[in-house]
Amino acid sequence: MERHLDIELKKLHKHILKMSELARQAIAASIEALTNRDNAQAQNVITADNKIDELELVVDEECIDLIACYQPMATDLRFIATGMKINAELERIADLAVDIAQRVLELADKPLLKPLIDIPMLSDIAQKMVRDAIDSFVNKDIALAKQVVASDTQADKLRNTICAELINDYMLRDAATANRAVPLLLIARHLERICDHATNIAEDIIYMVAGEIVKHHHGPQEK
Repeated sequence: MERHLDIELKKLHKHILKMSELARQAIAASIEALTNRDNAQAQNVITADNKIDELELVVDEECIDLIACYQPMATDLRFIATGMKINAELERIADLAVDIAQRVLELADKPLLKPLIDIPMLSDIAQKMVRDAIDSFVNKDIALAKQVVASDTQADKLRNTICAELINDYMLRDAATANRAVPLLLIARHLERICDHATNIAEDIIYMVAGEIVKHHHGPQEK
């Protein structure tokens, strides 16, 4: 017979997956709003964050209740603790998608400074890292989690490339471009931070599955 704790853990698992999908959708929608200059879509990302915030509170409460009611041990306790950490990371990812949407609104009445190529590429990397981090959680896949950690360097390099181009090729040559360049700089930074949070999730999965602490031990990062 299935333990009641197992039933509750499955419910927690389901809510974390829902949270991850909402966060990933928020990233995609915010960048789509940028590329399409769609203010309504940007505003929808901002408004929809309330739903994610509410789900975050539900997951937190579930985790606390599980610990209080069942006093789980070993694997179960590690799963719940990791679930709480993932929940916090996903909420922050969603907040960063809102930050991107707000930058989109700042650019609403301005012509784009340059064709958008690298920022959508960085968004794709960020979304893949989030998706792979959650897949590694679902499948307890350490190898995939370590791939996510390794991908963070690629995200850092692309962010640096975007920033260097905007600063050196535009802002330093013509200060009048700053009001269009700065929001793009911030969007690149927001996307890179999303990748950092996905990396944190992957590190937590590695600890959950193998008890291996990899935080601060996967090589130097370019910031």
